[in-house]
Amino acid sequence: MRIFDPHIHMTSRTTDDYEAMRAVGVRAVVEPSFWLGQPRTSPASFLDYFDALLGWEPFRAAQYGIAHHCTLALNPKEANDPRCLPVLDELPRYLVKDRVVAVGEIGYDSMTPAEDTALAAQLQLAAAHELPALVHTPHRDKLAGLRRTLDVVRESALPMDRVLVDHLNETTVKEAKDGGCWLGFSVYPDTKMDEERMVAVLKSYGMEKVLVNSAADWGRSDPLKTRRVGDAMLAAGFTEDDVDQVLWRNPVAFYGLSGRLVLDVEDTGAGATHEGNSILRGAPATPAEPGSGARGSEVAPAAGA
Repeated sequence: MRIFDPHIHMTSRTTDDYEAMRAVGVRAVVEPSFWLGQPRTSPASFLDYFDALLGWEPFRAAQYGIAHHCTLALNPKEANDPRCLPVLDELPRYLVKDRVVAVGEIGYDSMTPAEDTALAAQLQLAAAHELPALVHTPHRDKLAGLRRTLDVVRESALPMDRVLVDHLNETTVKEAKDGGCWLGFSVYPDTKMDEERMVAVLKSYGMEKVLVNSAADWGRSDPLKTRRVGDAMLAAGFTEDDVDQVLWRNPVAFYGLSGRLVLDVEDTGAGATHEGNSILRGAPATPAEPGSGARGSEVAPAAGA
């Protein structure tokens, strides 16, 4: 089973998570920029974060044979903080970077006028840079948030079929599907979706343009949830090809719209470092045997395969 987790916050995870993900079939991830967990106090903290998503995290992921890309944006929660708004002026120079495959996460948290403004501005940036957009729907009052999101997208220059609306559930999936966007589902231990509910949605609405992610972050979450969904699909009678469509081909197709998706993982080689950091502590480790999890020999096919 090959897996592409299209929404996971690896900055919040340990290197052990990369190893465990590789062992269950994860070969590619997209990491959207998101809330730190406490207030950022200046745009400079965003820029350091963006630089890490473009350099450090791809290096760390490559140690385990996982291709890492990111999406960049001012996230909805921080769109309400005037101290953070200048980052919108900095985004254009980051959106031209090779590993940036969408603008995101954008959307709504509390559905404020400030969030309206930030969403509209960043949809325009996506259109101007010929990038798709990853849109976060609010955790509260989800149906109203989805409807407001779709209205803003329709008013923008970005076509609906270049928008992935994430954090959907049973109350929002039909209107999102009818709207013509891509459909994202986050599978979480206690909130959002679980494996069984995800399987039920797939049975009811089909697999077209559906992406399943773990959204694993600094909260109680599980970076192996994508694999658990694949296993649940097989147990429910879906075929291996069905699982491959949902967990691999669909995310490749959506992020492939950027023209920047590269799934061949560069071999960093023994002793490689990023800005002086090799991840190792102490004496260099003996190179891992093939299949041990560190730089496994399997390479994901190129985009569109």
